[in-house]
Amino acid sequence: MSLQHLRTFVEVFRQRSITGAARNLGLTQPAVSQHIAALETAIERDLFERHAKGVIPTAAADELAASLGDRLDVAEAALAAARARSSDMTGAVRLIGNGDFLAEMVAPRLLGLMKSGLRVRLHAGDREGILGGLAEGQYDLGICAFRPPDRRLRSMQIHVESIYAVASPAVVDRLRSAPDLEAALMGEPILTYTLERPLVDEWLGANHWGSHTISPALIGQDLRCLRGLLAHDFGWTALPGYLCEEYLAQGKLAEIPAPVARPTHPYYLVWTPSALRQPRVAFAHRTLLAELAGNGAV
Repeated sequence: MSLQHLRTFVEVFRQRSITGAARNLGLTQPAVSQHIAALETAIERDLFERHAKGVIPTAAADELAASLGDRLDVAEAALAAARARSSDMTGAVRLIGNGDFLAEMVAPRLLGLMKSGLRVRLHAGDREGILGGLAEGQYDLGICAFRPPDRRLRSMQIHVESIYAVASPAVVDRLRSAPDLEAALMGEPILTYTLERPLVDEWLGANHWGSHTISPALIGQDLRCLRGLLAHDFGWTALPGYLCEEYLAQGKLAEIPAPVARPTHPYYLVWTPSALRQPRVAFAHRTLLAELAGNGAV
């Protein structure tokens, strides 16, 4: 029973697909099938039931996967990191995340990676694009404002931001003078990231106001668009601190008073276990964790 066979098994188990495993491992589909067949011969039990749309793990596969856990991933990531320390960094790392977070928080911390000789390719995407692109192997690393539910992905919380409700000083003055702040807020146009209003609803929930069914006046998946519109005395929104604290200090924006508290929002570095087998990706992964460690990371 070789390490390669176990690696192939883990990838098929996670992908529920011979094709998907072959793509992630850089192998042909027949090679993946041969590895699984050799492993089944070694343990004298079937591991997968083949179907037109993929494979379904048997009880034996579930037992083997539970026994392995993430130990194989950890060992392979350590080996890749060791290779990275002793070799030149060539090639590119593809990093995807929300455009505003990449621009404001990640890009300034990429200098060490690029000085090592590594090339970085930044891609902006929404939640579905980030998680789907990582799971399908289109990107090497991702940063997402939500913990991924996909079993093919791994994540680590790297950053926490306070969430502020903000508007222009003129709008905030008008809200402060209103007899009912909640009613006044709901009477103002709302600017949000998506129709589901994640940050706005987090702020409302933290202040015990619940969610309201008002349709946003503007939806923009780069939060800098919302910030720019606020300066024209139009509407309000909820923004993470990295996008509004400087503007608050300069008086370009004002904070809407939180009756109870400002909520906080986490950010996660996301990857597939197979991606960390590449020395350049393991190096970028380790470097990003270190660079973000002093900026609200957990």
